[in-house]
Amino acid sequence: MKPLPDARFAHCNSAGIRLRSLISALACVPLVLGSAPTRAADGCVAMLCFASPSWRSIPECVPAITQILRDLAHGKPIPSCAMGGVGNAADHTWASAPSFCPAQYTRIQEGPRGPRYVCDYVGAVSVTVDGALFARTWWTMDGDTSTQFSPAAKVQLRTWDSRFDDDYAAWLRAQPPAVSVEPAH
Repeated sequence: MKPLPDARFAHCNSAGIRLRSLISALACVPLVLGSAPTRAADGCVAMLCFASPSWRSIPECVPAITQILRDLAHGKPIPSCAMGGVGNAADHTWASAPSFCPAQYTRIQEGPRGPRYVCDYVGAVSVTVDGALFARTWWTMDGDTSTQFSPAAKVQLRTWDSRFDDDYAAWLRAQPPAVSVEPAH
């Protein structure tokens, strides 16, 4: 693992920032962001912030994630993290309803050529830990986000921004009841 560039980050480096110990690493986010000069978004910071229980609740994450979302909206790639290790990464995928858009955010619009599926979000940043999805943050061009946490992430985090889950539960409640068909006798 590559050492962090400055003595101010010694605590984070000695703790061994590895995404396997993501929860410990999240404690380092304020140190990494709070003491670094303003510059292009850092991929390791992005990974840690996107994997946090709520990036908006960590003041040091807000400018970094806001900049990354702005960059993505302008077609720039998500920055990479050289210290992430094998199987640990953040990547971006453009939304495409209905195949790559959560059901609660997929809308059907009627048009002259029939129905057309539209996603409320334009893309998603996925964070993988040890090769498995940890969190997926859906985002809009105006910076709105909703994060889908994996079951493993929920166990590790113990608390998280529940907007994605709440929106899904509301969507399920709004679905028409299933119609049961009685067999003909």
